[in-house]
Amino acid sequence: MAKVKSKWICQECGYETAGYLGKCPECGSWGSLVEEVQVSATKPQQTSVHDEFINTEKPELLKDIHIGEEVRVSTNISEFDRILGGGLVQGSLVLIAGDPGIGKSTILLQTSGELCKNNKKVLYVSAEESASQLKLRAQRLSINSDSLYVYPQTSMESIKSQIEEIMPDVVVIDSIQAIYSQNIASSAGSVSQIRECTNLLMHIAKSKNITVIVIGHVTKEGNIAGPKVLEHMVDTVIYFEGDKYKSYRMLRSMKNRFGNTSEVGIFEMHTDGLHEVKNPNELFLNERSQVAAPGSAIIVTNEGTRPLLVEIQALVGTTPYPTPRRVTNGVDTSRVLQILAVLEKRVGLNLSKQDVYVNVMGGIDVSEPSADLGIALAVATCARDVVVDPQTVIIGEIGLSGEIHPVNNIEKRLNEAVMSGFKKAIVPFANKIEDKRIEIVPVKRLMDAIAACVSAQ
Repeated sequence: MAKVKSKWICQECGYETAGYLGKCPECGSWGSLVEEVQVSATKPQQTSVHDEFINTEKPELLKDIHIGEEVRVSTNISEFDRILGGGLVQGSLVLIAGDPGIGKSTILLQTSGELCKNNKKVLYVSAEESASQLKLRAQRLSINSDSLYVYPQTSMESIKSQIEEIMPDVVVIDSIQAIYSQNIASSAGSVSQIRECTNLLMHIAKSKNITVIVIGHVTKEGNIAGPKVLEHMVDTVIYFEGDKYKSYRMLRSMKNRFGNTSEVGIFEMHTDGLHEVKNPNELFLNERSQVAAPGSAIIVTNEGTRPLLVEIQALVGTTPYPTPRRVTNGVDTSRVLQILAVLEKRVGLNLSKQDVYVNVMGGIDVSEPSADLGIALAVATCARDVVVDPQTVIIGEIGLSGEIHPVNNIEKRLNEAVMSGFKKAIVPFANKIEDKRIEIVPVKRLMDAIAACVSAQ
């Protein structure tokens, strides 16, 4: 006879307690604890659902392990391969998360079609759409393959049996929040269900050497829905980002056991699917006005190993309110406040009665400190009504005493600026290099950088 008991589990972090609590002691969220009924069998002969994956293999010496040539499989999408570190690794578990409607299902259906062109067998498990709905998307994306299987199913046990029968090379789960296991009494999408189903998929991937790609939902705060252990269980975590008012999309690697992290792949959304952006600088600079205006500066920021040229715009004006406004879009507000404090203390720029607005054009988020100097010069030139040369790029991190700190990968940044047609670069003095293709202006302090912009008028 089975024993029935219930636990209260936090749907944000997975914390478990025997009774209800209004506030989770682990993550501090309110009203997130949900009662989940758990059934445990008392029969001693009952075995675990994972017992079949236990094998009798013995430990091997590292030097004796042979890696085959097909350990990585290219997706034929270079931007996706960049994120993965060169392609999909056999037997890996990949998690892709993003906002609703951002294009997660689209990119994975396109990837499935490209994998089938490489003579790979793909099983696409659609837990949120019917087969006919998926067929409509495939027709729009011009995907028609003899080795792409579509399986609209939500039961983990049924999915597992079909994987064993078809034995595909790649399995796509769309999405993990809609999958449930009969061994767990709670509803689909709960912490227990997500943890159990992901654990089972991980065992399938490792034991059968099948690559599993899982789509995950995100919360309103932008975090992956479900327990935090979900991100620890998978091999790769990829965020799918983008502005709903813009056509571009960005794949960002946050965790990768088989490649570099913080890599970025850029796509542009069209009616026939996602297209790769070979030259992202054209995408972010195509709306830049050719008429020079105060408060505009071009920076070179690094996204992973890729340098991107982005326009920073600032607007400074007298405030009609007792407290001046500080509004930012695409950059950290606290970082901008720090830069404004340095401008007031070290440069003598009075901003105490000025509203300051800072915006990153193109909708991209810039978090790298190398954007500090560009933000400072955009604010300073707007306040003084002078113009930064539109053929100049600005690179540098600002310290609290007004000094300019060096940045990494200066050669790659300058090379990208030269390829985009820029003629001049303001860089930290410690990053001074010889380059005949572009004029290098090394600066030690923020005052020197502002003077270099003013003298260029």
